[in-house]
Amino acid sequence: MDQASKLRDLMSKTTKPHKGTHTVAVTSGKGGVGKSTLSANLANILALNGYKVALFDADIGLANLDVILNVRAEQNLLNVMRGECEFSDIVINIKENLFLVPGESGADIFKFNDKFLFDKFMNDASVLEGIDYLIIDTGAGIGPATQTFLDASDEVILVTTPDPAAITDAYAVIKASCAHRKRVFMLPNNVKSAQEAERIFSTIAGVVRRNVGEVGLEMLGYVPNDKVVMRSIKSRTLFSDDAPNTEPSVCLKDAASKLLYAVEQKMLDTSKEKSFAGFFKRLAEKF
Repeated sequence: MDQASKLRDLMSKTTKPHKGTHTVAVTSGKGGVGKSTLSANLANILALNGYKVALFDADIGLANLDVILNVRAEQNLLNVMRGECEFSDIVINIKENLFLVPGESGADIFKFNDKFLFDKFMNDASVLEGIDYLIIDTGAGIGPATQTFLDASDEVILVTTPDPAAITDAYAVIKASCAHRKRVFMLPNNVKSAQEAERIFSTIAGVVRRNVGEVGLEMLGYVPNDKVVMRSIKSRTLFSDDAPNTEPSVCLKDAASKLLYAVEQKMLDTSKEKSFAGFFKRLAEKF
């Protein structure tokens, strides 16, 4: 059985009714706020709850989810786009229901324009059509690559911290990339308390209201400052696995539950193709 057949077999073992692939971009205004760590742990929590989840490393310039997940990515999406390997060859099965699609530490992927190979890639990408959630770890800031991924995604989660620069840059992301979205989720990280998280949210929401207008900014939850998170980063493990009953894990589980509820309550958007390949089609239209 080749890799593509193995992936199709894994996709066929459904644990939840498949309602299409919902894409969630996790972004931030500046680097170093824990965006990638939260992306990986959010994906893990969804996978533990029976959803099939693909993590796509779209942090152009600093793709590092393979390091966080302690796996070795021999090839990545750019190799597929160049025709050097099959899409199924790069997908890494991290654990049950959780897959990694390695990205490229550079902007070359956006320069790719070979239609024949892109069409082949789209066909090959059908091996992940059973994915329920595509969690996209974008780059930080308001660069064109990051904005492309945000525009093509169904939902956006904005991660920030109490650092004043992170708060300022989070506002910049909303102003530049999210001003016309109906909903943007905020997830303060590395906070001392729920009250501090609420203050961060209120500060950014107030500035957005005064300078941008009404944006559907919603508090998704928060993740507290805790040594268990730092331990997991150093050991290249997931804190949601290592310490599932500690405050960071419980808080992120609550955030995941709110995300799931919001997605379930959202009316079906028939303007977007709810599939893994459909997301890449939307990306291609913006290249």
